[in-house]
Amino acid sequence: MVKKIPPLNPLKVFDAVVRTRNLTQAAKELHISQSAVSKQLNVLQSYLGAELFRRERHGVSLTTAGLRYGEAIAPAFESIARATGEIMRSGSDSTLRIQTYTTFAAKWLIPRLSDFHARHSDIAVVITNSVKDVDFDRDPVDLAIQMGRGAWQGMDTDFLFEDVIEPVCSPAYLRANAPEAAYPQALLRKRLLVSHYRQKDWQTWARLCRYESEIQDVESMQFSSSVLTWQAAADGLGIAIGQTALLVDDLANGKLLAPFHLPVRTGASYYLVSPQLQRQSRKVEVFRDWLKEQVAASAASAQHFDTASAG
Repeated sequence: MVKKIPPLNPLKVFDAVVRTRNLTQAAKELHISQSAVSKQLNVLQSYLGAELFRRERHGVSLTTAGLRYGEAIAPAFESIARATGEIMRSGSDSTLRIQTYTTFAAKWLIPRLSDFHARHSDIAVVITNSVKDVDFDRDPVDLAIQMGRGAWQGMDTDFLFEDVIEPVCSPAYLRANAPEAAYPQALLRKRLLVSHYRQKDWQTWARLCRYESEIQDVESMQFSSSVLTWQAAADGLGIAIGQTALLVDDLANGKLLAPFHLPVRTGASYYLVSPQLQRQSRKVEVFRDWLKEQVAASAASAQHFDTASAG
């Protein structure tokens, strides 16, 4: 059975008139003219086939039918207003929830967060880790930082930086296993360190740099994340494939080095991802601006390091 629901706009106008008992006040609340209020009330009365109010010298009075109807629909409007307020407040608190990968959080984002907190101490950042692409309907987060081609349906994206890879190892490991600096290829015959979620990186880099034959049948050691893989490289267990943008600090302070100087673009990039229909709250806007500033500073630092290394 089809439920009978009157036109909602006249119903909303009637609710305002019931609460204010004054056409002028109702018009002011709804930001429409008094004549528009009268017109909407007439539409509702015609639909219902009942008289809801009577005009009087000092305003309007409700009929018995109008009084009963007004009392019956008031809770529905209150419920709608309450539900609307709750959903609009969900993104306006002072907690900023961000989803990203463990590696990105540990090697790039967290080391820079103290600067964000110093500037915006009123915003609490909560980071959750996931290897899955974000689903804002499923995941209770405001933003995500993830890697891909930048085409996620129903989402806005801000480009951060490209995914660039190249082999990295510790200075001590290089000295011990490739004593002749001109021949870092010797490292490829030792032990290759592999990240579980980036198992194809070695093949990608070797193919594009024409070192495929060098890494065939070479001993390898696998780790559950890139963070552990790079730590193993820093501790001299072998040579790993590094994501250059995430290792800016380790390369700059000499914890790791890139012996081949042959960076390769994978074709993917890191993006800041947000819901397309999300209200752009202050916390989201200030984080986006801060993040872009940090990306620019990191790129400048990497360029300076590359220039100094070349020199």
